[in-house]
Amino acid sequence: MRRHDHQTTQADLTAGAVLAPYLQEQAAEFLRSLRLHHENSAPTDAGTHAAEEAAGALRRSSRRIGGTLHTFRAALDPAWAEQLRTELAWLSGTLAREHAYATRLNRLLEALHALSGTSLPTARTGSRSDAAGDKERAALGVGAARAGALLERQLTLARTRAHSAALQALGSSRFHAVADAVALLASEVPLAAAATAPAEEMLHGPADRAEQQLLGAVAALPPNGAVEPYNEAQDAPWHRTRLLLRLHRYAHEVVRGAPDPVLVAPGHALDTHRDASEAAAAAASAARTPRIAPATAYALGVLHADQRHEVEAARSVFRESWPYATAVIAP
Repeated sequence: MRRHDHQTTQADLTAGAVLAPYLQEQAAEFLRSLRLHHENSAPTDAGTHAAEEAAGALRRSSRRIGGTLHTFRAALDPAWAEQLRTELAWLSGTLAREHAYATRLNRLLEALHALSGTSLPTARTGSRSDAAGDKERAALGVGAARAGALLERQLTLARTRAHSAALQALGSSRFHAVADAVALLASEVPLAAAATAPAEEMLHGPADRAEQQLLGAVAALPPNGAVEPYNEAQDAPWHRTRLLLRLHRYAHEVVRGAPDPVLVAPGHALDTHRDASEAAAAAASAARTPRIAPATAYALGVLHADQRHEVEAARSVFRESWPYATAVIAP
């Protein structure tokens, strides 16, 4: 509520008076999430649902603090802001890996089930094309179970290692230094002398630049017809757009007091794009496992193609939901 009040009177406030409460709120959320994570974690298991939720909240507050330090660094102590931003990026990246492997495995197993379970129409005739289709479906049915087992082994192992790495990170002196820095931030924000300038003068310029970077990235995305669906190298501009959208969202929260609702759907589409892209890469990686059966490799190939189609679908959803249509057209 306090930030909404700021929105109407921001012309009368200094940059520090707008920026400090936002950062302190996010720091307090970080500390709450950390306490919940400690209360619900056990070193012997892969984490309870409550611990996973707390880790998610910890990642979100880390990203918001880090993004705000990046965008509005001119209003903050520069050395402190850069140091804490770097450390928060390390922390959120470390914590994100376990969640990413679990999400990827669920996505791939659900896709395999859909591909093998619902694409088995009843055979009507003995024509050669039907026979060929039946043979492909049979191969997919045989290979899907083995492919699922292989993915489960590989991604569960990766998730377990990521869980161990996260626990190790949370017990490290490096993490304790980050937590101490955030605890200090919750009570006092190291502002630059320039933060005494009006908020509109100091904060709106960086927020506008974050928005322009996003609009430029969207405008540079290649049109649908120019993209090869299976060329993973063409995913990079979309991943960059996703990160720039996140920075813009956080900047909007600071200067407007609330997220921009029109960017929820495009943001979700870019998250789906990232998830499908990474799932496709995991299927391709599993298919390169030495000495797997041909049926397993076939199922993984079908799965890879399915996830690349999901990538294309997410791009279409993004274009349809993007609220500034003229910016989507590439020059």
